[in-house]
Amino acid sequence: MTDLIDLEVGAPAHGGHCVARYEGRVVFVRHALPGETVRARLNDSGADARFWRADAVEVVDASDDRVDSVWPEAGPGGVGGGELAHVSLTGQRAWKLAVLREAFERFAGLEYPGDVRSVPSAQGTEGDPYTGVGYRTRLSAVANAEGQASMHVHRSREVRALASMPLASAALEATLIEGRFPARARIAMAESSTGELRVLADGVPWRAGKLDKRPNAPRAVHERVTVGERSWDFRVDASGFWQVHREAPAVLVAEVLHRVGDAERVADLYSGAGLLSVPLAEGGREVVAVESDDDGARAARRNAHAAPSLRVVHGDVRRALADGLGALDAVVLDPPRSGAGAATIAALATTGAPRVVYVACDPVALARDVALLNGHGYDLVDASAVDLFPMTHHVETMATFERR
Repeated sequence: MTDLIDLEVGAPAHGGHCVARYEGRVVFVRHALPGETVRARLNDSGADARFWRADAVEVVDASDDRVDSVWPEAGPGGVGGGELAHVSLTGQRAWKLAVLREAFERFAGLEYPGDVRSVPSAQGTEGDPYTGVGYRTRLSAVANAEGQASMHVHRSREVRALASMPLASAALEATLIEGRFPARARIAMAESSTGELRVLADGVPWRAGKLDKRPNAPRAVHERVTVGERSWDFRVDASGFWQVHREAPAVLVAEVLHRVGDAERVADLYSGAGLLSVPLAEGGREVVAVESDDDGARAARRNAHAAPSLRVVHGDVRRALADGLGALDAVVLDPPRSGAGAATIAALATTGAPRVVYVACDPVALARDVALLNGHGYDLVDASAVDLFPMTHHVETMATFERR
């Protein structure tokens, strides 16, 4: 059988592809759009496979939402990380809304009650339109044998040198593409809100094209998050977790503060470096932050110095819940991409907290946890998503639950 097939493309599915059918078999096709007719190259088509995978390599009948890719290197047969770079920004939000709706219906048995918004402060103005590129302030890559910054080809072990990284800030892109690094080193880069730029190669600071061997070579960046007239300062390692979109920290802090409301005693589970915990503790609100990662907990403790009513617990979230966190008015839940899961949701329910604010980066994991929370007496009262990851299939969703 030829590896090229013609497909009529159906709805988007979680993961950055659309669903099509070929002779009765499901085909997950990337680089296409719903409603298009495409010629696709099969790249995973075993005779006994439950479904096939393919890349659209020729568009026969294009969608109105198709645009010239902003990152051709991430196109068919290319590197991962820009799977929606061929979709208009309006089309990307519609795509993510469709995925959220399908996930909620399938895994939670509920209608998704919200929308998908663009980043509030990045709407663009006349003469300065919001393009959905240049937003990343965190990057990771790997050096090839020649020391060039590279990424893996999608679903492959092949490493391919990069000629561009349009999703990154201009400073990060130039440093990444123009730099030369130790062969096969893992590269981590960060640009802070204050303009600091740090590069790590295999965890070691990298400066002016060589390893920085100074005993106290800087590897952390300072971040300032401003919401309205309030600002908070953080210090985060260049390889530590921090939201990648330059506007994301302020967006998430504003959302969580609004959803928590006047709760006086709050637990922030999976707190990371304290992005949400520190603002929550403003004004003396009692906050307990729980983080299992060593570096994350260390950063949270450091950032908590300016918030005396914030207590940081370094440990497993489930165990911390089992040991007891005291009386709580609200729980903020910001789990990893895999979601919180049944055991953690069950432990959370024992707190009796009347409100849960959930921050999710995976629609399916969120929908599964919505069903679990519902089973433990928590009703979904509101949800809304923000497109903090343009050109990719990822989307950040905030949801509020109240105990019935």
